[in-house]
Amino acid sequence: MMIRRYAALLLVTATLALAACNTVRGVGQDLESAADAVDQET
Repeated sequence: MMIRRYAALLLVTATLALAACNTVRGVGQDLESAADAVDQET
């Protein structure tokens, strides 16, 4: 029973960690594209 709880906790933690990485990467890409657009206008 304890093994299932640890496995479920590990799965949830891994899922949240991967989602956070994708979110941070997306924000970085959005900022980069906004900076490129500003550079093209000036």
